[in-house]
Amino acid sequence: MLKPMAIAFVAVACAAGAANAHVTLEQGQAQPGKAYKAILRVGHGCEGKATIKIRVNIPQGLLSAKPMPKPGWTIDKVNAAYEKSYDLYGKPAKEGISEIAWSGGNLSDDEYDEFVFRATVAKEIPPKTRIYVPVVQECTEGAVERWIEIPAAGKSSDDYESPAPYFDVVEQPRS
Repeated sequence: MLKPMAIAFVAVACAAGAANAHVTLEQGQAQPGKAYKAILRVGHGCEGKATIKIRVNIPQGLLSAKPMPKPGWTIDKVNAAYEKSYDLYGKPAKEGISEIAWSGGNLSDDEYDEFVFRATVAKEIPPKTRIYVPVVQECTEGAVERWIEIPAAGKSSDDYESPAPYFDVVEQPRS
């Protein structure tokens, strides 16, 4: 029979395993009109195969995205028009980076790494909005993990096998 402490350890270990099974964002909250540092945590490869490319779709409302260089990896950026014009520090923002891809590296299945970009959350995005950041993880031998599932109404990320990482837009603290 398991003792209470052993049961707690098993529960924590199982929860940690589930949490590490996906690409996730380190920071779970951001404020409208402020910079957000997106740290994508990649905890494993694709069914035992090494990761060789990470592609991130930059969602509407994340403006002026800039990837952080990563030694051993090449960065490709795709620009596109925004669905609408946003106010970015008093100037209209009509287009920007819509996709960032890091490639050329080799992240073994038994290693962990982080891929980072910075963007400004549009001040037009209301608090209590959840922003999903779809990621495609490409691995050797053509293996792919698509962390792109966005929950339907009444569902949560826990209901999906390959949920997109997300963060919540929160109100600015009052001074």
